Amino acid sequence: MRFPKLPKGEFPATIESLTQEGRGVTHINGKTTFISRALPGEVIKFVYTNRKKHFDEGDATIIEQPSPDRISPACPHFEQCGACSMQHLSAEKQIEVKQQALFDQVQRIGKTQAQQQLPPLTGPIWGYRRRARLGVKYVIKKDRVLVGFRERRSHFLADISHCPVLDPRVGEHLTDIANAIGTLDARATVAQIEVSCSDDRTALVFRHLEPLSPQDKTRLRDFGQAQGFDIYLQPGGTDSVHPLDPTRVGDLHDQQPAYQIAIGFKPLDFTQVNAAINRDMVQLALKWLDIQQGDHALDLFAGLGNFTLPMARFAQTVTAIELEPAMVQRAEASARTNGITNTHHQVGNLFEPDPTQAWMQQNYERILLDPPRAGAEALIPHIARMRPKRIVYISCHPGTLARDTHALVHAHGYTLIAAGVMDMFPHTAHIESIAVFEPK
Repeated sequence: MRFPKLPKGEFPATIESLTQEGRGVTHINGKTTFISRALPGEVIKFVYTNRKKHFDEGDATIIEQPSPDRISPACPHFEQCGACSMQHLSAEKQIEVKQQALFDQVQRIGKTQAQQQLPPLTGPIWGYRRRARLGVKYVIKKDRVLVGFRERRSHFLADISHCPVLDPRVGEHLTDIANAIGTLDARATVAQIEVSCSDDRTALVFRHLEPLSPQDKTRLRDFGQAQGFDIYLQPGGTDSVHPLDPTRVGDLHDQQPAYQIAIGFKPLDFTQVNAAINRDMVQLALKWLDIQQGDHALDLFAGLGNFTLPMARFAQTVTAIELEPAMVQRAEASARTNGITNTHHQVGNLFEPDPTQAWMQQNYERILLDPPRAGAEALIPHIARMRPKRIVYISCHPGTLARDTHALVHAHGYTLIAAGVMDMFPHTAHIESIAVFEPK
């Protein structure tokens, strides 16, 4: 079906509310219109960017009457770069919007309310992002390299010089990285850079589409040494990642000082992007798990052991289930390194759970799950059958959390005793949350 061409010019609107993604909502001739960079109560002018059958989209161009919650974005690239969507909203209001979005969805989809609304878990709002995928593009007409994120609603890379959200060891050196790539003979074949930081190491993985010459490797090696970067190369798939110079890279560790634990990881492994919030999140989750002496605990979607290993400091045993075999192996290695002997790590497809597996036939007093955006729909009946005394659900998508909450509460006899948000991704629409359940 073809839709009408976009109306030309600027149009007036008054913003009525804000979506979970941080877009303003208004109605033009009765049709819902989502407007980027507009806040509730504002009188604006906007241009259309897209038209659909049931809704339209636009961009605010003039703010005639600003909201009292509007602030000047700290990043000069905010208007162009698509990495952040909420820098024009105060940090306090951002987390309030996310908290409200969580509780609205729990009530609307989950058909319940939390007995206790937890105060938001907040931390640093700048320089917090330790993991990122940066696009790289050699622009022939400009004879220079761009490194950064994509423009809003575009496949083109934004022309940015720095990023205040990224860990400053990287975010303040985007121009240096771009200039270094610009010296390479193969500058047009570097496609992206994976960023992965620990407390004391900064790893950059260069994805290159053609082999690098010895001269290019020397240039990258010298650049890494000068900037303090651990340089890795990725000539093919993820299994092709290797250090450019093994003598000049160090081990990456995610530190959990409250539990005297260090979890090793590789540059492409999944780790939480915000180390400060992650450490507080783990402590909050363990507080609500309330593990007692002699308890058997289960950690689902366990990854590298972010929750598993701290849980093992209190439980009699912790069974950790994770889909990726390499992650399971590294979690086992971290347990050994930290002197932890009461964990059992297994590979399991939690989206298609197999009831014949031994771990599925046991009962656990405490269960923690930290699924991806798809949630844990297939697992909920199995978790409920185990009748744990406490379930802690860490979520990165309030919609799937609300769906799974509905099942736990209305089909399996659990009560949502507490819930709240954690500001893992300030200035973005991402909502990280925690929900705690007990049997009725």
